[in-house]
Amino acid sequence: MESLIFWSRWLQAPLYLGLIAAQGVYVYQFMHELVLLVSKANSLGETEIMLLVLGLIDVVMIANLLVMVIIGGYETFVSRLDLGNHPDQPEWLSHVNAGVLKVKLAMALIGISSIDLLRTFINAAQTDDHTVIARVAIHLTFLVSALALAWTDKIMMSTLTTSKAH
Repeated sequence: MESLIFWSRWLQAPLYLGLIAAQGVYVYQFMHELVLLVSKANSLGETEIMLLVLGLIDVVMIANLLVMVIIGGYETFVSRLDLGNHPDQPEWLSHVNAGVLKVKLAMALIGISSIDLLRTFINAAQTDDHTVIARVAIHLTFLVSALALAWTDKIMMSTLTTSKAH
């Protein structure tokens, strides 16, 4: 029974492969928006260019989030990545655990939400007040959640450190 339960972690591997495919979709989306930006640069106003660039940044941040989930999640929950001393190994991978991964993901979500909120503020004239208020509330919820996760992780780590010292 224990072997079957331990082996079941491999059922997550196809999920990570699916996230890699989703990342490919984001690469396509990024290239599509970049071509649009470059091809129409002469006819776009400053605000339109800024909104398109923020869209590109948003795609990059979501792709970064996917990389953290794919690499960090696989390493934490499925199997160690045998990278040896690969020069491109992410620095954070050497000390990743479920708590660290949750905090990093929460911070990435705050970054993505910040870009979305900035786009909302830039486009405020075309956005109704209820939408602006809802997006601010969502962003604040992400902030509070990230702080709670970080605080909980800090308490858990200090508890582990204290119990190891005794």
